[in-house]
Amino acid sequence: MSDSWKITALATKSVVQDALLAHDEIDDWDFEIVVAGSEIAEDKPDDWQLEAWLPRNPSKADKVMITGLFEGKAPKLFTERVIEQDWLTLSQQGVEPIHAGKFYIHTPDHPPSADPALTNFSIPASQAFGTGQHETTAGCLSMLTLMKRTGVTIRNHADIGTGTGLLAFAAMDLWPRAQAIASDIDAVCTQVIEDNAEANNVTIGHRVGQLTIVIADGMDDPLLQVRGPYDLLIANILAGPLVELAPDFSASVSNGGHVVLAGLLTEQEGAVRRAYRKVGFRLAKRLVNGDWSILWLRKRSRS
Repeated sequence: MSDSWKITALATKSVVQDALLAHDEIDDWDFEIVVAGSEIAEDKPDDWQLEAWLPRNPSKADKVMITGLFEGKAPKLFTERVIEQDWLTLSQQGVEPIHAGKFYIHTPDHPPSADPALTNFSIPASQAFGTGQHETTAGCLSMLTLMKRTGVTIRNHADIGTGTGLLAFAAMDLWPRAQAIASDIDAVCTQVIEDNAEANNVTIGHRVGQLTIVIADGMDDPLLQVRGPYDLLIANILAGPLVELAPDFSASVSNGGHVVLAGLLTEQEGAVRRAYRKVGFRLAKRLVNGDWSILWLRKRSRS
């Protein structure tokens, strides 16, 4: 896996949040530049950082684009090279198990839960996101559980940007008689998902109750398209791509169907909801986990 670069700007909370809102309003933003903001330390709640990740050494134009998010005098930018494989793996090692919805997620270093009401998934540190430790993944697990408990019936679902496959596994557990497909833009995820499926007794295949894997950018794959329309799309990615994919998701979801969206900061929620409202979705439920929003949207049924 190639290295990436990170640009960091230090500012107050309000300045960083304004920059994130400005980012959401830029239609032609380069979506290879992933932007997020966060508190630097718990004891200094007004000290924030804006971080931008790039798959390349930042050019002058890249830095100008990021600087342009700030009104007035922009803060100084700090650039560093990031070895992706190292920080992804280290960030997931030694983590404690979590309980989210009806799911108990643990690494192989920890035993499963003995609670018969919970479904255990063992997800090791890997080259992909989605062990359940991040607030967005845990929030999706809780949201999917809530959907099931409120009587939602799903016969055909897709997990877009699946990473480890965890959210696809969870949907398969909740709706075991549904067709299931999981996709990711990164080819390394195929082996990751296959290994995790084997460890968690999930069958890879094309039949009902089995998981189909594809490598695709968004919905751009013939198999993804022919398997639709879907009752449920799950996408735990980033706010920018979620906005960009709204028309494709709408075209791929049946009337009355559902999307679960995550990977967006609470400050980015408005832009995402506006994009999906324009293409026929309404809010069914929202959860907030830390700084992150998890949205359950339902596509309006035509009369």
